[in-house]
Amino acid sequence: MVFVVGATATARTATAGDDKLAARDSRCLQHTPDQLINMGSNLPYAADAESPLKPAELQVLRSQYEKEGDYVGIQTKFNYAWGLIKSNARAEQQEGVRLLSEIFRAAPERRRECLYYLALGNYKLGNYGEARRYNDLLREKEPANLQAASLGQLIDEKVSKEGLMGIAIVGGLALAAGVVGGLVMRGAKRR
Repeated sequence: MVFVVGATATARTATAGDDKLAARDSRCLQHTPDQLINMGSNLPYAADAESPLKPAELQVLRSQYEKEGDYVGIQTKFNYAWGLIKSNARAEQQEGVRLLSEIFRAAPERRRECLYYLALGNYKLGNYGEARRYNDLLREKEPANLQAASLGQLIDEKVSKEGLMGIAIVGGLALAAGVVGGLVMRGAKRR
């Protein structure tokens, strides 16, 4: 089964950085799923997923998915889910994760290839626990997978950053409560 996604191997020629993304996407889209998993550093990293498909490209995937209807093939569903995860729209990302979860449950032979994109989709949605869980499963199967290592670092950085922000917010609230409490006590003593 060849892993080709619509017209995504074209487009994106505005900058040198975009050329690199298009070239990397193009390489990924011309391989079987097993080849993709074993390509390591040639796979798109999480940062690459931040560049969404053009609306026309996503529409190609959507049309194929809808055309197949109740008999949609696993590859078509995977391709569409991949395109949705690359989206900037939260609802589309959620739909992509849902479709990949269906593939993960229904097709045991395709689980390995779903792991990275489930991790990536959950990362983009801010579900860092789920993202880490899927990414760790992939890293258990493939400790040398550079793509999973890269995503793992991004997840850890985001969790750390959000944890520090949470501590700062709680600290700020505690300080504000202390100041307000002090002012109330001071006002009560004056009476």
